[in-house]
Amino acid sequence: MNEENIRKYAKLMAELGLTGIEITEDNRMIRLERNAVSSMFSYAPGASAPVMQEPREEKAAPAASLYEVRSPMVGVYYSAPAENAETYVRVGDKVKKGDTLCIIEAMKLMNEVVAERDGVVEEICVGNGQVVEYGTVLFRLGGE
Repeated sequence: MNEENIRKYAKLMAELGLTGIEITEDNRMIRLERNAVSSMFSYAPGASAPVMQEPREEKAAPAASLYEVRSPMVGVYYSAPAENAETYVRVGDKVKKGDTLCIIEAMKLMNEVVAERDGVVEEICVGNGQVVEYGTVLFRLGGE
């Protein structure tokens, strides 16, 4: 694979907001990876182009009594099991330990994120279809 093709794939990665891509050409495989940088773009599966997201304002630090549910992996956040289905949770919902909060799609696998404790959903920190990194705060749960 020549340098021109590598640059072309690197540009494609940046356009789609990908952190990695693997290409096999002429019985040779190359994998390109880059560090994810916070961006105003994210790739939504099925979309023909990156989806523009509104920049988020910095918020004050959450109250110490709130529990943060963080993403266990890099992937795409989905708030519902299907496109037209009811969302798993909304702000104000009471959740029990083990309740499904959302799905993170990683490498074409749908991974459920479940509540690790009982609580009330105080804040949903990401938008449906948004690419999330490992450790991204997804929800803030308060006590009942």
